[in-house]
Amino acid sequence: MSPPVPALTPEQKKELAAIRIVAPGKGILAADESTGSIAKRLSSVGAENTEENRRWYRQLLFTADKRVEPCIGGVILFHETMYQKADDGRPFPQVIRDKGALVGIKVDKGVVPLAGTNGETTTQGLDGLMERCAQYKKDGADFAKWRCVLKITAHTPTPLAVMENANVLARYASICQQNGIVPIVEPEILPDGDHDLKTCQYVTEKVLAAVYKALSDHHVYLEGTLLKPNMVTAGHACATKYSPEEIAMATVTALRRTVPPAVPGITFLSGGQSEEEASLNLNAINRCPLPRPWALTFSYGRALQASALKAWAGKKDNTKAAQEEFVKRALVGGTWGHFGDIGDTRSSSRERW
Repeated sequence: MSPPVPALTPEQKKELAAIRIVAPGKGILAADESTGSIAKRLSSVGAENTEENRRWYRQLLFTADKRVEPCIGGVILFHETMYQKADDGRPFPQVIRDKGALVGIKVDKGVVPLAGTNGETTTQGLDGLMERCAQYKKDGADFAKWRCVLKITAHTPTPLAVMENANVLARYASICQQNGIVPIVEPEILPDGDHDLKTCQYVTEKVLAAVYKALSDHHVYLEGTLLKPNMVTAGHACATKYSPEEIAMATVTALRRTVPPAVPGITFLSGGQSEEEASLNLNAINRCPLPRPWALTFSYGRALQASALKAWAGKKDNTKAAQEEFVKRALVGGTWGHFGDIGDTRSSSRERW
């Protein structure tokens, strides 16, 4: 075997390792919905999908009061949002940094069909990614996100889809690190279907094992990455309902079997869960008795924003009420992401809710 390729210099590795986005109790706000995705959310509260409405809604999240600062370590932006400004003229990246958080950017260009499969997908956006990352770094981005999607059915995910998505994530991660940007690696296994908890755990382990093999093959510096996985849950249509403790045990077991200790943090996506479900499950994961070498926290979009969006309803007069709802959700996520790590044993998650 030939000697390893020096993909990064010691200085580059030091820079990446110094970008500390998450810690126990401090997670990520995912505000990176594409223009099409946020249209669905806005329409659900009767708001028109205009650039000004999108800007105003993101602004109310980014300018919430100081109570959220201990809970939010980073904010993921969409390209449009990266270059928008608050009412006081400050670019949104500056608003976020002024709150003590780091700036992230969604760099993938969406999910597309994977030829040669029966409805499976891969993610596009590698073309021109080197140049885009260089520009985003100059414009204030510290980390990035790239999402791949896999689905559990009787015949999927296929080895082809698992391998393709793992390699795409690895290529993206390597390109980010070359530009001083910490990559969040997001292989999401969708909760659609009627599969049980054991099946989801099995597939999650296979997918994560493939992802970390690909990251190793591409010489990705693990200390300068984050993982954003799904929690291990049964499909939405599964007849069996599992407790947060069962979900936590399956999730942490899958991670312990596949994710190297060198990875500094795991930021769970909410994956179609309600605000309450996402919070209960995160709390149970942090209370799981199995040893966990990584910081375990959240990277939530819907689970932090649903109540705020409903309170705002597209009306500027409702901004304060919406911000209060957002603060409440951030405090719950931050508190529950922290108690499990410091051994709080007062009451069960359901009692605490």
